[in-house]
Amino acid sequence: MEALASLKGKTTQQFYFNLTSIPKEELITSAELRIYRDQVIRAAPPKNSSSTDGALAGGLHRINIYEIFGVPVGSNSTEHLVRLLDTRLVQDSLSRWESFDVSPAVSQWTSRKGSNHGFMVEVLHPEEGEMDTQHSQRRSRHVRVSRSLHQDQDSWPQARPLLVTYGHDGRGDSVLHTREKRQAALRKQRRKHQHKASCKRHTLYVDFSDVQWNEWIVAPPGYHAYYCHGECPFPLPDHLNATNHAIVQTLVNSVNSNIPRACCVPTELSPISLLYLDEYEKVILKNYQDMVVEGCGCR
Repeated sequence: MEALASLKGKTTQQFYFNLTSIPKEELITSAELRIYRDQVIRAAPPKNSSSTDGALAGGLHRINIYEIFGVPVGSNSTEHLVRLLDTRLVQDSLSRWESFDVSPAVSQWTSRKGSNHGFMVEVLHPEEGEMDTQHSQRRSRHVRVSRSLHQDQDSWPQARPLLVTYGHDGRGDSVLHTREKRQAALRKQRRKHQHKASCKRHTLYVDFSDVQWNEWIVAPPGYHAYYCHGECPFPLPDHLNATNHAIVQTLVNSVNSNIPRACCVPTELSPISLLYLDEYEKVILKNYQDMVVEGCGCR
């Protein structure tokens, strides 16, 4: 890892992954750069500040991922030529992994059609320009691209950046099939899967009279329950909230159709309140958990 220029409102880091262990013949179908970001602990605002936000008030950061092409030949500048691969606006009040699509760069590097100069991660802090310098300096960095001085060696491997590649070695294909034909078949397969809707939440209104629950439920007459339905395609996109097990199962399914894909299921549920008649004809108000689908994912 190499630190690059760090300006007010912007932090950049360069890091390099050694891909020489990947055979040239292997077809890279996709590649993801995964970065763990910590929750940003904001310092308390100055006493004379009119802000009412707490120390954990959420702010927004933009993370840009670039492919580095190197320094221009014959140039005295140390600034790298880069190409934007992926970008995302993130909430800094949460600790989580972020996944970025870097497939174009990794495909070029592994097929030896381009030189691997690494990636550049750029973190833009749009709010820093509006904050006083003392307050800004007390904010924590939120993207874990290097181990801190106080972090033990055991916990760092669980938080360091990862490059995850998905590939196919071409086994089972005729030796007469060229790489271009395999790539064309792969693109056709992707288009076929794109026609099928990905896993998402769908509308479902439950009318209690339709299921004859209106005999004991006083109110409401029904509610929006929603349901999850759709494909869990390979590779699993980041927005499908897949578990590690679901990612592995989907990967195995891509080479062995006897193993089913991950399933589209609710990942977040919320309660509703019901007024109902008990066995003594008394009206009871009760909060029922896990009644409304709030989010779907592949599990």
